[in-house]
Amino acid sequence: MRAIAVLVFVAIAGARLGLSWLNLHHLKREGHLVPHALEREVDVAKLRKISAYTAERARFGLVRGAASSLMTGAFVFGGGLALYDAWVAKLTSSFVASGVAFVAGLLLLGALFEIPFQLYGDFRIEQRHGFNRQTPALWWSDWLKSTGLSLLLSGALTAGALLLVHAASSSWWIWVSALVSAVSLLLTFISPYVIEPLFYKLEPLEVEGLSSGIRAMTEKAGVHVGRVLKMDASRRSSHSNAYFTGLGRVKRVVLFDTLLAHMKEAEILAVLAHELGHWKKHHVLFRMLVMQVVLVASAYLAFRLVPSAALPELIGAGSASFLARVVTLMLAGSTLLFPMTPLLSAWSRHDERQADRFAVALHGHAHDLADALAKLGTENLSNLHPHPLYAAFYYSHPPLVERIGALRSHAV
Repeated sequence: MRAIAVLVFVAIAGARLGLSWLNLHHLKREGHLVPHALEREVDVAKLRKISAYTAERARFGLVRGAASSLMTGAFVFGGGLALYDAWVAKLTSSFVASGVAFVAGLLLLGALFEIPFQLYGDFRIEQRHGFNRQTPALWWSDWLKSTGLSLLLSGALTAGALLLVHAASSSWWIWVSALVSAVSLLLTFISPYVIEPLFYKLEPLEVEGLSSGIRAMTEKAGVHVGRVLKMDASRRSSHSNAYFTGLGRVKRVVLFDTLLAHMKEAEILAVLAHELGHWKKHHVLFRMLVMQVVLVASAYLAFRLVPSAALPELIGAGSASFLARVVTLMLAGSTLLFPMTPLLSAWSRHDERQADRFAVALHGHAHDLADALAKLGTENLSNLHPHPLYAAFYYSHPPLVERIGALRSHAV
């Protein structure tokens, strides 16, 4: 059983790395060609910068992915998980306390493992290509806050879930599903007010004409905006973005200050019209509903499979705690569901194309959205030549060149 599990894990890990290598090789072969859809925005010098950045990120991703797969495989199948599980069991006999310690320890180990990769990515790659604006002090402050917040929230959720497992041993999957749903919904509401301000400064947008233009456009779409805010994203990176937050009728619009610095008003309105498209086409609501179904189904499967004697055998252990079994099951699920990745990505790309069409209809000018995406893509040095198979597997948005080409052909 363990040998089969190792073979499947290695095969899927190899497939992931193979796709990344294929994408990098395709970039090396095609990266010197300026796409027809971006001939106005991209010259030879700009293309050279884009290709250098995307190639370096791709090589780094290969190394990071290989290291992560090796570490995970060695830990899970090499006896590390079983030893860790036995060590945690010696700390306390409490079902809840040992479970919280188990989860907190794994999260902390994962966060520590990622530190050198994150530091290299931010202070070598991002800085070399002109994106990183963080100081080491700010980086470590963010790391401590995000790690502490993750440990706090995960610990509280784990404690609540294990209390429900202990109290309702024959139906815990229902109550745990309800708890996770409730916490997720709560975090969606409070994150803009409690979590985001821990990392960013948000202040009312004071760009003459733009705020009123945003409100007019959102009201035209039937979405009421409570506040239009500017985020000081430039303290950390020169990458640009914008998004809506909130549930129900009242939304908040958040614009990165880097976006405001590089885009015209009409282009910003076009980007926000695209985001409005996701709300008006119910993409967000439908995804939430689907995720709830997946959550309940996953909890039920866990309820049925966690007691199985086969789970410890998968990692070569004679016995395993409740949470060690859950972790093993989660790893098995994520590995076996890898072939579903392109289907989920295709669904996302369908929604993005639909939101683009909505934006054109609402805003009225396809070229504004095309120009905005061209600026976002070229200024962020996005890959202009992804391998079709890699894009099919992983791209949640249509490739940039394809997307801009479709918009500009619509504008003609």
